[in-house]
Amino acid sequence: MRKSLSGLVALATLSACAPQPEAVTATYVSPSTYSSYNCRAIVAERNRVVQKVDELTGVQKKKASNDAVATGVGMVLFWPALFLLGTGSDVEPQLASMKGNYDALTAAGTQKGCF
Repeated sequence: MRKSLSGLVALATLSACAPQPEAVTATYVSPSTYSSYNCRAIVAERNRVVQKVDELTGVQKKKASNDAVATGVGMVLFWPALFLLGTGSDVEPQLASMKGNYDALTAAGTQKGCF
């Protein structure tokens, strides 16, 4: 029983923790996606993406911090707290996508001489 509980705790700890936002890597988005945009449109879209990245970074940071607290509490005091790791809003896929769009917009803007 003790071994299965330890295994469950380890599995919950490893599988459900949200990564910190700086650890989320960008999903590749081709700069050609924005090839029809002029410089003004690229800058406007990049500014919108930056705002969304900032928003998602805050949400992801909070989720990662909450998971870290739940892990600490679960490992030290109260193992059922580990079941909280799967709850909440992990926005890692959206953040990765927005980071990819930012990179693509930056590349497209650089190719067109906008920056």
